[in-house]
Amino acid sequence: MKAKEIQDLIDFIAKSGLNKVNIETEEFKISVKRDPDQKVKYVKDSAAAAPIQHHAPAPAPQASAAPAPAATPAAPAASSEESRYVTIKAPMIGTFYRSSSPESPVFVNVGDEVKKGQVICIIEAMKLFNEIESEISGKIVKVLVDNASPVEFDQPLFLVDPS
Repeated sequence: MKAKEIQDLIDFIAKSGLNKVNIETEEFKISVKRDPDQKVKYVKDSAAAAPIQHHAPAPAPQASAAPAPAATPAAPAASSEESRYVTIKAPMIGTFYRSSSPESPVFVNVGDEVKKGQVICIIEAMKLFNEIESEISGKIVKVLVDNASPVEFDQPLFLVDPS
């Protein structure tokens, strides 16, 4: 596991609100442990990690063992030109994917018509791939997130014209 991958994992754990994670393979063992008010630090081949002081309180934990609920439409965007559009937001933190695999076509493109309940993307969280469905019918106006990018809870993903 490369240092960048470890740091990404630590950042993901810190944002998820988890307090303890153990990962063990044939090559290495990583244990990440933190207090709710502290930031995580990794220690390779160790049973526990040393916490680092954190400037702000950690986010509240989110329990998401079941498949993710569909993204909820949000209030219209702020600009007057985009005021008629509805924003579809991320229902969880994780990694945003536009298709089910690198070889597969994307679920939706700009200009595509979507129907309520149609899968529009996948968000991977803790090795679980959660299909995100559209809560509204309309036309995709803009994709707001790059493929394979990390997303936060309630982060805007798509702009949809419901007309």
